[in-house]
Amino acid sequence: MPAGQYGGYTPPKVPGFYRFWSKAIGATAFFWMMYCAKQDLPVVLGLRHPWDGHGHHHIEGKESEH
Repeated sequence: MPAGQYGGYTPPKVPGFYRFWSKAIGATAFFWMMYCAKQDLPVVLGLRHPWDGHGHHHIEGKESEH
C-alpha cells in the first residue's frame, strides 16, 4: 500500500487569490443554475406549459391588439 494520504502525491500549494476566485465563480455558476432551474424545471418536467401563467397582456381601458 502506498504511503501518505494521496499515495505519495503531494498536491501543489495554490495561492489564496485563485482559491477565492474559483469559489466565487463556482458559487455564481451554481446559483445561476439554481435560478434557471427554478424558472424552467416545471416546464422541463412537464408540470406546466411554457405559455401558462404569464398573465394577461390586456391593459385596462385599451383594446387588445391581438
